[in-house]
Amino acid sequence: MDRCSQSGSAGRDSANHDPIERRGPANPYNQPVETLPKSVSFADLTIGQFVERLSSAEPVPGGGSASALAAALGAALVSMVAGLSVGRSKYSAYKATLARADVAGKQLAAEFLALSDRDADAYAGYAVALKLPRHSDAQSEARLEAIRAAARVASDAPWDCVRACLRLAEVAESLAGRSNVNASSDVLVAALLAEAGARGAAENVRINLPSTGDEEYSEAMSQQLDETLHDISALTSRTREIVLSGGPQEPEAEAE
Repeated sequence: MDRCSQSGSAGRDSANHDPIERRGPANPYNQPVETLPKSVSFADLTIGQFVERLSSAEPVPGGGSASALAAALGAALVSMVAGLSVGRSKYSAYKATLARADVAGKQLAAEFLALSDRDADAYAGYAVALKLPRHSDAQSEARLEAIRAAARVASDAPWDCVRACLRLAEVAESLAGRSNVNASSDVLVAALLAEAGARGAAENVRINLPSTGDEEYSEAMSQQLDETLHDISALTSRTREIVLSGGPQEPEAEAE
């Protein structure tokens, strides 16, 4: 929902501070909710169409959806590398790891595409809350509560993306030194896309936290973000180290 935050509403809105509503009609964020673009799954768009929409003045997609899409590309690379390694005698010792990575990559790619849609839907919900009437104290209170609830939803969606990026980084790291050496750079790119997607999604969480009106939730979420990003960064660094070394890794220990 980061296009919402670019206007200053997601992170700073309150009952008495609504920059979206004070801006002129030319601003896309001031569109009446019913004129916002119809919901379309980004998975059904070509890459060119998605990029074109992203570069437009339309409220969605924004940075949150772009972060999820970047991670989806990383997940696709994981499956690609696994596919280029399965069935080759040189990598037979890693058969179980490769099979897991192939399945995980496909599942994560689908999950990230769904998360890109969720981010856009979260903006729509926030936009609806912003347009609620506030002509009386009761209406203002109801509007504020609706904004806080919508901001919570807008925080949860990219948080799920961050957590999924951690799983992607783990899978990419498991492939480093255990997959086709000719695709080793693709493993590293997958890890880097996982980290990029996570950091982008994390910023979309942070920008929305103040609007939730829940300090305890905000503090706990900020801590979880820092810890998860640290773990992802460590995995990415480890993946880079293994890839650049050019050497093989021992097979992963299988659970008994």
